[in-house]
Amino acid sequence: MPIIKSAIKRAKQTIKRRARNVGIKHDIKEASKAFVAKPSAKTLGATYSEIDTAVKKGLIKKNTAARRKSRLSKVAKNAGVKLASAKKETTKAAPKAEAKPATTKVAAKKIIAKPAVKKTVAKKPAVKKAAK
Repeated sequence: MPIIKSAIKRAKQTIKRRARNVGIKHDIKEASKAFVAKPSAKTLGATYSEIDTAVKKGLIKKNTAARRKSRLSKVAKNAGVKLASAKKETTKAAPKAEAKPATTKVAAKKIIAKPAVKKTVAKKPAVKKAAK
């Protein structure tokens, strides 16, 4: 058991992080098992989401996630499942009101270009030849 105050705190933090990481990994395994048991677009999306969350939190690497997603998509293709597109189609919505021209302080500021400053290289003085 650590004696130093900072080491005690570090040990507590490690325990909390480990519990969180194990939970996220467990969620990935659960979601992928649910998809393999009953392939559907909903379960595939949920599994992809869990994998992406783990990558975002730094729990698994990007290529590991890509490999796992690839394997899942292969199973989905064999089962005839397609992931629903992220964009939802909207039927003719009400036309939006015309936007007023922007008259903010930011738009009114002029951007002044700074003149380019050339670095001048100091030339060495010419060496005079000594007369014999």
